[in-house]
Amino acid sequence: MSYSLQLYTLRNAIQEDLPGTIRRVAEIGFTQVEPYNFVATAAELGKALKENGLTAPSGHAPLLSQDHDEIFAAAKELGITTVIDPFLPAEHWQDAETIQSTATALNAAAKKGAEYGIAVGYHNHAWELESTIEGKTALEYFEGLLDPELVLEVDTYWAAVGGQDPVELLARLGDRVKFIHIKDGPATTDTKAQQPAGQGTIPVLDVIAAAKSLEVGVVEFDDYSGDIFEGITESLRYLTAAASVQAAEGTVSEEAGA
Repeated sequence: MSYSLQLYTLRNAIQEDLPGTIRRVAEIGFTQVEPYNFVATAAELGKALKENGLTAPSGHAPLLSQDHDEIFAAAKELGITTVIDPFLPAEHWQDAETIQSTATALNAAAKKGAEYGIAVGYHNHAWELESTIEGKTALEYFEGLLDPELVLEVDTYWAAVGGQDPVELLARLGDRVKFIHIKDGPATTDTKAQQPAGQGTIPVLDVIAAAKSLEVGVVEFDDYSGDIFEGITESLRYLTAAASVQAAEGTVSEEAGA
């Protein structure tokens, strides 16, 4: 499992200076990013990623509302291997029939993505966890309708805002979850109150451990009241320090069992 940065976190800086922002991300220590709106910025973004030795294993694009070929062609150009639809508003998650239609559409997008060698997934907000369909959260009902090759990127913070324990949710969703969004704070809808990983109420390390088939943990802030570059630096520092401790503990355990 590796760490990435959702570039939406730095959207204001990117609008002012995309190459400079990507350079700062690399200097902070990230080796991977998750682009958003990448069709519009593919050429400039691709150049900046290459110059700074960054890769983009996943990216966000509106697969349920925009041209699939355009999205997948841009993803291919950027080396993105999983395209994730990032957002469907709350009204799409209130009844079984609408959710079934959404699943059918995303399954179709996945078939088109397969032609490009690209996987497809979905990223949640709070409302997919607030709604209940046939005794399940709307997200879990939706997951049961997806073809086997589709993946989920669980935004663990919004899951908590939606009233779910993200650790238990990840356990229930199992191997479907290949990506998670890692963020922290008071688990409220006040996005400016979000905090670096390890400084809020979300049990970040337990969350990561609960995602058994996790490929990439993606650091994200929807907003932040402080310096956003300091925020992402603190998050990455916390996560890498925790990983180092776990690695050391694993080595000690192996030596003890030898």
